[in-house]
Amino acid sequence: MVYLTSLRDPNTGRYEHHGLAQIFGDVEADAALAESHSQAFAEWLSYDLEQQKADLDLYLASFEADRRTILSTWIRLAPYRNLVPATARDPDKRLYLADLEALLEILRAEHDVSAPDPDE
Repeated sequence: MVYLTSLRDPNTGRYEHHGLAQIFGDVEADAALAESHSQAFAEWLSYDLEQQKADLDLYLASFEADRRTILSTWIRLAPYRNLVPATARDPDKRLYLADLEALLEILRAEHDVSAPDPDE
């Protein structure tokens, strides 16, 4: 999901992949990547919280930065909100955010990350 999101232009919402666009054209590449993003999102939502946590743990382990720093930043800046496909329905968006925020709370406690200051 993160990779597919990275292919979406934040200013236009269009997905861009040079190789796919050269083979299939810009419109077809955008449509295929948007569909892939929606499918990946739906698949992640179909996981139970244990599977989602395992997936999130695996993703966070891919960074060289300290896990506590990453979690603190995610809690403060909420970059995970950008991973939602534009076509996602409101109930699915709410479920995704509720699941992710619950997982972050679990990880915050596991890694002894202090709660964010509400005045910041």
